[in-house]
This record gives sequence, structure tokens and C-alpha cells, in this order.
Amino acid sequence: MADEKAVKNLVKNLSKVGVLVAADVKSESLAGFSVEDITARIIERKAADSEMAIVSGADIKDIIDEIQLEKAPKPIEIIQKPEYRAYASEIDARYNISNNVLECSSGRIDEFVSHFRSRLQKLRGIIEQHRSALNGMVATLEKLSAYPSGREVTVIGIISNKITTKNGNIMAVIDDETGEAKLIFMNGSSQQAKALFEKARHLVNDEVIAVKGSISGPFVIAKELIWPDVPIQERKQTEEDIAIAFISDIHIGSKLFLEKNFTNFIKWINGNYDERSDLASKVKYLVVGGDVVDGIGVYPNQDRDLAILDIYAQYRMFFNYISMIPDYIHVFIIPGNHDAVQRAEPQPQLSSELCGDFKMDNVHILPNPSFLKLHGIEILTYHGTSLDSVIRAIPGTNYANPETAMTEILKRRHLSPIWGGNIIVPSKVDNLVIEKVPDILHMGHVHKNCVANYHGVDIINSGTWQATTEFQLVQGHIPSPCIMPVYETKANKFTNISFNK
Repeated sequence: MADEKAVKNLVKNLSKVGVLVAADVKSESLAGFSVEDITARIIERKAADSEMAIVSGADIKDIIDEIQLEKAPKPIEIIQKPEYRAYASEIDARYNISNNVLECSSGRIDEFVSHFRSRLQKLRGIIEQHRSALNGMVATLEKLSAYPSGREVTVIGIISNKITTKNGNIMAVIDDETGEAKLIFMNGSSQQAKALFEKARHLVNDEVIAVKGSISGPFVIAKELIWPDVPIQERKQTEEDIAIAFISDIHIGSKLFLEKNFTNFIKWINGNYDERSDLASKVKYLVVGGDVVDGIGVYPNQDRDLAILDIYAQYRMFFNYISMIPDYIHVFIIPGNHDAVQRAEPQPQLSSELCGDFKMDNVHILPNPSFLKLHGIEILTYHGTSLDSVIRAIPGTNYANPETAMTEILKRRHLSPIWGGNIIVPSKVDNLVIEKVPDILHMGHVHKNCVANYHGVDIINSGTWQATTEFQLVQGHIPSPCIMPVYETKANKFTNISFNK
């Protein structure tokens, strides 16, 4: 028999927030469900709709359907084939995690000043490693005024402004701690001038550059543009034949989460899916690049797109899936802009409150970004929120080919070079500078897979496990869901595994 007190308790709870319960709400409809849980969800809905005054039987049914959808995924039955051998289980893990200490900020002006000074100092030091190309270096920009016209100089600074002049040239203003310099990139007809002008078109505010040129009155007429850039390096290999898998943007909680496909991934990593099981057996590490859940209130009216309206339930489902990954595989998880941590970057790791009771020795909860060393392979994993501002600002970059924007980020040696493109903590030290060159740069965010190489650095974007959203259609994005890049460290190659069957 249903608890007759259920409706009375619901009425009592909701009266405190000014919500009435309609006569068609019966105790039978509440049987087996927590009145406190239902109350909490109604209060959450009222917060989103201040005019909500009455809860009907239909509303209760909708909430109960929602709760049932949030039940943890059923454990996947793993029936390994007799011939399947988990090769990676026989190899000891060798990993190292090196992250900068996350700083707090109160947003004071002096903190912004310290932040940009840190960026300039770090990137100036990287540029100065190109010393063979930096003849005539001016120590500080204030000293430029002492040089005569015609003098060949090299200047370094951070771009504060960039315009196209009425003559069709590009003028960029750079600053350092002491002053500023006005740089002119001529729109000339020679091949050399055209190449330099095209490079100048790619300049963005707040990046650090070096320019070689000659003084002409108040200007430096540019002859060469030097970015911090990454040096050409050899690709590493390991003696042991293992693999590293990369995923991101799972968006659990969304109505568009591709549950069946993600379940196929879980089966695959357990050797129970007929697609390159030989490669599955080599996976020793899994890197998860953020947006593991869809979140709550990330964008206006998001509740319409959610199958799970409880943020904790979203994370419970995520960690239930993670618990199905074999314990010999080490998993590294960073957050993204949809996760329930601060939006400003660098982002802290998922809190213990979000992780709940989940704890596995092979699962590592990390900040965004994080620098990993896995079997000697150095990986910089960053969710990739700055890709939006880079694609908007730099010609030739686009969502269809995220490697174009990721390459520009490597050239600038900064994960978020454009201030204001996404929220950054103005800490005293700029921890988004790419001080150490990785072997692999891993991002997500844009829901589009790519594998490329720049100067020996492997560039990968691990796509998504969410179907195409209306927003993406309007923006012209073409996501590539359920395709996972896997890197074989001995063969030094990537393979994309599709779970779209």
C-alpha cells in the first residue's frame, strides 16, 4: 500500500517555497521514490521558472521519468574471447604527473599586471633561445628612442593593438615593462613582403612576438616576424608495445549522449567488441579531456536538452562507466567548460563532492590543463576552450580542421593566447604558457576529430560522444562523434577506432 503521508510531506515541503500541489497528485504515483528528491527537483525547476506556482500530476510523472533515466548504467557483461590476451595487463605502469600550483586571484589590477609580466618574461625567454636569429636585440622598448633612423634592431613585446592602415599596411603595437613600439608590416609586391604580410595577418592581441626590422621615425619597419614556436624534434618510441587512448566531451546527462556507442567503447577496452581487439589489448593508459558531463546551467534553457537534471547523478553515471574500465589501465581525467568546476582557466580538478564515493587507484583526477609523462611519452592535455577565440581571430583556422588552430597555439607557445576569448585566472604566474614542448598535444571541446603533426609534436583532438546539437548546426559545425584516437607508442602511429556501428 502506498504511503499516504507522501503527498502530505510533499505539500509541506513545497509550501515553504510557495509552490502548491494539485489535487491530481496521488500517493500511488510517489511510491518507491524519495519525496525529498522530488522536492529538490521541483525547487530546481522553480529556480529556472520563477512563475511556477502549482505542481500537477503530469509534472510529477515527468520528474519520476527523469529519475528513472538517471539510474546508473547496468554493468556491462564482459565475456572475453578465449583467445583474447590483455597484453597491457602484464606491463607495469610508468607515469608522472606534473602540474603547476593553481593560484587564487581577487581580480586586482596589480594581479593583471603581474600576470602579463609573467607571460612576457616566460615567452621572451623562449624566443631568446633563437639567439642566432636575434641580432641587434634591444634590451627594453624604452631604449628605442635612442636609436637613429635606419638602424637594424630586434624587439620583443606583447601585442596590445593591431590595425590595418589607410595605405593597406598592418600596424601592430607591442608593449613591454618599459614602453611600446609601433611595428609596420608593409603590403609589398615582392614574394618576401607578401609572405611577411601574410604572417602579420595572423597576429592576435596579447601574444608575444619578436620582430626584426629597421627604425623609421616612430616606427619599426618589419623585415622578419618570430614567434616563440616549438623547435623541430624527433618523435619518441618505446620499447614496450603499449597504447594510449584518448577521449573527451562525453556529455553524460545530455539527451544527445550516445550511450550505446559509449557502451561499445567500454566493451572494446575490455576486449569484448569486434573492432581491432589486438589494439585494445595494448591500451595501458586512457586520457579523458574534459566535458565528461553536460552540466547544469552552462547555457540558457539547457534543461530542455538534459536527460539528467541532477549534476551529482550525471557524475555518478560517469564514474559508473569509469569503474568498468580494467584496473590495469590508468585513467587521467581533466575537466572542461561543461564540468562543475570554475569556468576560469586553469581549472581545478573535479571536487571530492562531485566524485562522491568513487575511488580507484588507477584513476587520476587532475586539473585542466595537465602535463603527463606516460611510459616516457610527454602529453599536454587541455580541454581546448580557447579554440573558439583562436578560430574567430586567425585566418585559415576552422572547426572542420581543429589542427589548424592547435598548430597556431603551438606557434605561440600559449594555450589561450587571446585575453578575453575565454575566462582566465589573472594569477601572478601565467600557467598557460607552454614552457615544455610535449610529444603529444591533446584537446577536445570542438567535437571534431583530428590527427596531425607539427614540428614533431603530434596534434590530436579526440572528438565527442554526443550527437550534433542545434547550436552546432546553426554554427555550421560538423562533429565526428564516437571516433577514438589510439596511439601505439612502439610503432609511433595513431589509429582511429570508430564506435558508430
